[in-house]
Amino acid sequence: MTKIFSSYLKLDSPKQNKQSIIGNFLVFLYLIGMVPLLGEPFSWSFFLAAIVPTVLVTLWGILYIIAPYKYEKSYYLFLGVYGVVNTYVYFVSTQKLIFINLGITSWGPFLSNTALFILLISGMNWMNWKALYSETYYKLQQKRSIPVGWASLAGASYILGQLILSVVYTDSGISILIIVCLSVLSLFTAFLSINIHRYFFIQKNMDIVKEMFPEFGLSKSERDTNRKRKNKKK
Repeated sequence: MTKIFSSYLKLDSPKQNKQSIIGNFLVFLYLIGMVPLLGEPFSWSFFLAAIVPTVLVTLWGILYIIAPYKYEKSYYLFLGVYGVVNTYVYFVSTQKLIFINLGITSWGPFLSNTALFILLISGMNWMNWKALYSETYYKLQQKRSIPVGWASLAGASYILGQLILSVVYTDSGISILIIVCLSVLSLFTAFLSINIHRYFFIQKNMDIVKEMFPEFGLSKSERDTNRKRKNKKK
């Protein structure tokens, strides 16, 4: 278990968490996720389907921008939910391209893409669990050779599925390119969803977390006070 804890509990500082949230919001969620939904022809139904969870996760994320130290413990739950929401927004963007921009009326692409979306999120979390308890994370950190063929299954299936559906239902090269690009980016955002498991893992093993990271969960003032005490002792 020592190897598992040391490989899985690589926690960033609250300051880094804050910077990560701002970057993810501005680039991946708003610029890449929402901008395609604002393009012509505009669709209120697809826009509302994406903007509601976007606003909710943004309001939640403000907590970690304003007080990243105070809410450090729940940051990983937020990051995991954000990953699901961002991946969902990309999903809505691709559906808008298919149904509104390209005028497809068949339910086939929607049902297929929904299944791929569910498989992507669940596949990423299954791979995270397997990588954790098979000590794959530890082996990666030790730069040891490991079998990684299974690790790319969910991501490769998602991209390939999106590509096949795009080619079948449209001959627009630009639309296919955008859909494939959003699918590739979905691998990153879907991977963030594994932090939901990390949050509960931290909660379950808080005594070990505090042993490895004594300042975890403390406010900035408490951390500053502890550092001053340590400096005085020196």
